[in-house]
Amino acid sequence: MSPFWSAFVMALIVLNLGITLFLFLWAPRVHIPTLADGTSGHVWAHGVLREGIRPLPVWWLVLSAAMFVVGFAYLALYPGFGAFKGLLGWTSHDQLARAHAVNDARLAPLTERVRATSIESLAGDRQAMAAGERLFVDNCAPCHGRDARGNQRLGAPNLANGIWLHGGDGATILASIADGRRGGMPSFAGAMPDDAIVDVVNYVESLSGLPHDPLRAQIGKRSFSTCAACHGADAKGNKALGAPDLTDAVWLYGRQHATLVETVRNGRSGVMPAWRGRLSDDEMKLLAGYVHGLSHPAVTQP
Repeated sequence: MSPFWSAFVMALIVLNLGITLFLFLWAPRVHIPTLADGTSGHVWAHGVLREGIRPLPVWWLVLSAAMFVVGFAYLALYPGFGAFKGLLGWTSHDQLARAHAVNDARLAPLTERVRATSIESLAGDRQAMAAGERLFVDNCAPCHGRDARGNQRLGAPNLANGIWLHGGDGATILASIADGRRGGMPSFAGAMPDDAIVDVVNYVESLSGLPHDPLRAQIGKRSFSTCAACHGADAKGNKALGAPDLTDAVWLYGRQHATLVETVRNGRSGVMPAWRGRLSDDEMKLLAGYVHGLSHPAVTQP
């Protein structure tokens, strides 16, 4: 805190406490003129309500005096009076550092196990999975959901069904967490007539058993060659590109016909943020182990 702001805070405290203390000491001694019945003469409701004058109760005076003592003691012992650090030398930064040290000591055995264990094997460590779940809830649940079942509105994939855009091995999952992913489905609005887009969608729907127009699907099969560059001639997808399999029943943005048409016509752009820098290497490995374990359950050990 700069000298100016320190002096400013100190002046505010002195002014506020000074005025409050003055009023506290002066109020019990001030003389308020009263009528013979002990009221001030102020009336409401046509005289039904009258303002009475009574001295402050002793308990209120004692409690208020105690609060002043506590306030002055706090300012003397702890930071709060400008840049004065307090007689105890306590700071929130030191307390946080001590709390981190205690937490690191508690996690040390787990951290050592994590560093010595493969991501795929972490699913068998109950404590590692519990820590990974907490990291997932804090960092990943806003997009993928608390249960990791994904969010079609955001295009966030289901992480518990064993179907992976880029691969489900531990190293690939860790790479996705650390460096992020950027998916790009191009728009075909300018490269393909609208009728042809609908035909292609019917063909894709036929591949996964969705309701479709057989004639339009047959026509769309010929136009699908444009899509095969990413999704493959068999439409099974390409993990190197993050292009999804179009023959299964899993859809990032939903399986409704209108949604599929919109995807082909306007394209999609999904972003998985990179967590390197926000999470430590150990935390990312724990998180990768938890995500891997969602679709590769193992017999957990205590």
